[in-house]
Amino acid sequence: MKIVNLRTRDAGVTMRYRCDGLSLALGDAVMIDTELCEEIAFVAQEPYTEETNEKIPSVKRMASEKELDKYYDICSKEKDAFFKCKELIAARSIEMNLVDCEYSFDMKKLTFYFTADGRVDFRELVKDLAYTFRARIELRQIGSRDQAKLVGGIGMCGRELCCCSFLNRFAPVNLKLARSQGLSLNPGKLNGSCGRLMCCLQFEKEAYDDAHKRLPEPGGRVRTPVGKGQVIDVNYIEETVSVKFVNENETEIEKYNWADIADLNHDMERKNRGGSDNFKDYPDMNGSFGDEGNNG
Repeated sequence: MKIVNLRTRDAGVTMRYRCDGLSLALGDAVMIDTELCEEIAFVAQEPYTEETNEKIPSVKRMASEKELDKYYDICSKEKDAFFKCKELIAARSIEMNLVDCEYSFDMKKLTFYFTADGRVDFRELVKDLAYTFRARIELRQIGSRDQAKLVGGIGMCGRELCCCSFLNRFAPVNLKLARSQGLSLNPGKLNGSCGRLMCCLQFEKEAYDDAHKRLPEPGGRVRTPVGKGQVIDVNYIEETVSVKFVNENETEIEKYNWADIADLNHDMERKNRGGSDNFKDYPDMNGSFGDEGNNG
């Protein structure tokens, strides 16, 4: 089965469609059937072959020049509708921030997206909009992440925002992810354009989870070729550990690749926090922690 991923909007969710018999390239316009009407959509990813029993709708045909012209005309009308709606909102002094609007391809439905701090009574506004545009009106309140997806922008990495380029859904993101990756809990560095925690914190979650399972935690004790030491820092990307040794009131810090000392610690307790000793059956090689080893 030949499958292609399509979008009806620039930052819309990608949809899987069959495209058997069609030669499609990135950006090509096609016609598809949706729940409401026939819509124009654009190829978001090169077609690929997949064996599946999933019931997938088929692309109807390539979009004609006439249909493309209609699409660009609709885009122009959406801009006019957007500014007209802002005027009507201001006239009624409604506390809402209009983000975007969208016509269906048959122009029988017009959807407005907005953000607001709380619930908004827009019943009178809907009547004004229906009278002005002579179409079915829908006002949809969205969150800050959806707003960033619709508006678009550039992230601090210098690339287009993930949400408006390839993300189909928003995965839950919390500060626990930032802590597990050893990041500074600074909102200015962790928040994206939407003011929420950056979605990319979720991308490497599995890699960090795997590293946390294999590497010791800061504060734990490990064995090294020169003796036992306390882990004071872990780099989960490089998979290195910084180990502190205390010997006759002298403190030394050495950095080790975990792969080089993993065999010496195969039976250690993985999450050895607070300097608790799991090596009572093993004599010190060149020193001990003394009282310092029990500091949490």
